[in-house]
Amino acid sequence: MIQFKNISLARGAKPLIVEASFQLHPGQKVGLTGANGTGKSSLFALLRGELHQEQGDLEIPAQWVIAHVAQETPALNQAAIEFTQDGDAELRQVQAALSHAEVEHQGERIAELHHRLADIDGYAAYARAASLLDGLGFAQADFSRPVRDFSGGWRMRLNLARALMCRSDVLLLDEPTNHLDLDAVIWLEGWLRDYRGTLLLISHDRDFLDNVVDNVLHIERQRITLYRGGYSDFERQRAEKLALQQAMFERQQRKVAHLQSYIDRFRVQATKARQAQSRIKALERMERVAAAHVDTPFSFSFKPPKALPDPLTVLDKVSAGYVDKPILQGVQLTIRPGQRIGLLGKNGAGKSTLMKLLAGELKAGQGTRTDAKDLNIGYFAQHQLEQLRLNESPLQHMQRLDPATREQDHLDYLGGFDFRGDMAKTPCEHFSGGEKSRLALALLIWHQPNLLLLDEPTNHLDLDMRDALSFALQDFTGGVIIVSHDRALLRATCDQFLLVTDGRVQEFDGDLDDYKQWLSNQKAQQKTAALEAKQDAPSRASSYAQNKADRQARIAARRPIVKAIETAEVTLAKLHAEKNLLDTRAADNSLYEQSRRDELQTLLIRQAAVNDEIETLEMQWLDLQTQLEALPPVD
Repeated sequence: MIQFKNISLARGAKPLIVEASFQLHPGQKVGLTGANGTGKSSLFALLRGELHQEQGDLEIPAQWVIAHVAQETPALNQAAIEFTQDGDAELRQVQAALSHAEVEHQGERIAELHHRLADIDGYAAYARAASLLDGLGFAQADFSRPVRDFSGGWRMRLNLARALMCRSDVLLLDEPTNHLDLDAVIWLEGWLRDYRGTLLLISHDRDFLDNVVDNVLHIERQRITLYRGGYSDFERQRAEKLALQQAMFERQQRKVAHLQSYIDRFRVQATKARQAQSRIKALERMERVAAAHVDTPFSFSFKPPKALPDPLTVLDKVSAGYVDKPILQGVQLTIRPGQRIGLLGKNGAGKSTLMKLLAGELKAGQGTRTDAKDLNIGYFAQHQLEQLRLNESPLQHMQRLDPATREQDHLDYLGGFDFRGDMAKTPCEHFSGGEKSRLALALLIWHQPNLLLLDEPTNHLDLDMRDALSFALQDFTGGVIIVSHDRALLRATCDQFLLVTDGRVQEFDGDLDDYKQWLSNQKAQQKTAALEAKQDAPSRASSYAQNKADRQARIAARRPIVKAIETAEVTLAKLHAEKNLLDTRAADNSLYEQSRRDELQTLLIRQAAVNDEIETLEMQWLDLQTQLEALPPVD
């Protein structure tokens, strides 16, 4: 297990965690929660050995392997599936050692390495890596593409696949869903539920936490508290704890007021001075209970749109995509005020294409689009963050957007997004991803749009901000279309879903649970279709050397026999070496003296046994060679 014993942790001069003591057991799945800046990522750095505690002891079993997702990915020429397999460090070590042993013709070493490769499931490494990439949304054609060809978001998926490939004892995941779509998030949930090691997960996705973790570590006011159960259980337990703490605080405040009143009244009277001093000491000894504090730093709402035309926009048999790649065809869509629509569909099906089409960033290829005269679109996507002026503060962004508004009004507005005090006037160059997302949302909302297009708006946002956004959207009177992997946001805001699939946009009759089942059915149908295609395919026996699948099957059929032959050869080598040693000893004339009779008897028995073992093993070796020769050759 991992043991934290009175751990105190700091970043520079800032204390983050004070005197934390808890244990993490094998197989536990733990969600790590707390406001931004409380030390979640620093705790991960401590576990990875990149940061050291100020005091206390951290005990981790020396043989445990800790896996985490790298934040940077070099522009490599290496194929994606090879990059993924590199996550299993021992696999690569064994493979390299095996290649060397084969070059050097080291039979015994080759047999040992093949045994180890089987023990670590090395023969299925390619299939494991392919399964990870498929689950994370990569097409089969992507497997052989070089890493440098992928965008930043897809490289992060590759880093995640590489971390999952590692046969780890501890897995550290920091916001793993940020670069995933809903399909990949649902797949990752299932994978993590089946993970046998200890999982520590930082996430602001309520549903994801609830579906994966069985414990929650919460950091608050430099203290860590371990709660049993999922995230919903944690919220309930914490609410009860805070309610109790508040009741204790109020009760103590009444007692303090009573003692203070007595002291103030009688401390100057000689007859009551002793009693007053006694109460002063009682007041000094009293351990104060802190008032419970659960206020969110965010409080904002959408300003009413200046106009609400009905309909806002109409798409009539619209097709969209790119010159060499049509993506959507025959889209029929009418968007009205008050509609809250969530877009569902597999990765690459066209959800972002539809959003860009509605935002005007992509022109319709065919069909007609009719916009209301007063249509005012607010479009949020991750590339909006790149358009922020890094040398300007949130206040300067607001003043550039609306120079006629008073500075104090801008500051009040920014305060609702937790840009308060100096932060409102600080250049956003060093802002976190979440802070930049909040600023981009603040700028978008100020425009008073009547149609909101939100493409993954919760990436990098913490739970408080996600809650505030959900509540604000519920009261928004315009139209809303959302693409998000955050099911809590979709459930709280959407009353209608559209399914984007096979180039079409159609209404989805169901909720998110139904969509999960739809995904499962789609995968089952794909597997059935692949199986039928394989069964219907003509025989390829005459061209097996050119068929990779057949070749792999032949290799697999030969592998156990080859391994058995190599093992027999290694054992025979050892037996022959022992036989030579025994024969040499048996040639020693002194061994036949009466005093060494027992030693001679033991040697002769062992000599006979070794000869029998050699004879039996040689017969087995000949039988194995016969079996191997009976199999079709690989090439």
